[in-house]
Amino acid sequence: MPRKFVDLSIYLENDVVSDPPAFAPRIEYFTHENTVGQIESFFPGLRKGDLPDGEGWAVERVTLSTHNGTHLDAPYHFHSTMNRKLGGKERAIAIDEVPLEWCFQPGVKLDFRHFADGYVVTAADVEAELRRIGHALQPLEIVVVNTRAGSRYGQPDFVAAGCGMGYEATMYLLERGVRLTGTDAWSWDAPFVHTARKYGESGDASLIWEGHKAGRDIGYCHLEKLHNLEALPADGFHISCFPHKIRGASAGWTRAVAIFDEGLGRRVSRFASGLTTTYEYP
Repeated sequence: MPRKFVDLSIYLENDVVSDPPAFAPRIEYFTHENTVGQIESFFPGLRKGDLPDGEGWAVERVTLSTHNGTHLDAPYHFHSTMNRKLGGKERAIAIDEVPLEWCFQPGVKLDFRHFADGYVVTAADVEAELRRIGHALQPLEIVVVNTRAGSRYGQPDFVAAGCGMGYEATMYLLERGVRLTGTDAWSWDAPFVHTARKYGESGDASLIWEGHKAGRDIGYCHLEKLHNLEALPADGFHISCFPHKIRGASAGWTRAVAIFDEGLGRRVSRFASGLTTTYEYP
């Protein structure tokens, strides 16, 4: 059966606001015109004119955090232990230990674009949205959250945009068997600038990174900096998001993709905002 693919990932690129400045990726491009010397070092006596059209190769040098671009966070990122509420604390797994079956499952989209920047989503909000879309959660489904941040990618306010998922909202999902979630915002939690204001007023440190810290109680993964979630319906698709295999790391980059059969692909086109990239194969 023909399938359609929707790219849910942002680019790794220079000079686009995707992270706070100190954490931004850096990509150095070497082109066919300036790499002949690299090839000559392997083949003594070789000259530029010996190569077809005098061209070398294209290659890039990239300086990245494992949390640049669209990436999958492992439980190890959140805390050193996990599963406190599932029979006892265990060592939190790193990205190379994440079960592969978590990373290819039916997807569910919660539309929280109407919530203000910095709003902390509650369990009641999640329950109400599931009721609105008529979906009953199943274990291992991948739940992604469409926030206002998705429309602000690349803009100066991107890192501060969108709502965040609180502890109770996250636990609502995990207690129903969800083990992988995602957001189009910079963080699963509310943007730090808003949380910092609340913390300054209350002195309550439990507000800091509360959604992430749910992983202490039930280990889970989440995707951050997804893109194009506006193109997705509420359900009826799969998400593939296998992370790069970095030994002992807290996260891994992923090319997150939504996959539809032909009928659901036609449904996607009605939701698309002009940003959808689709591919088909027989």
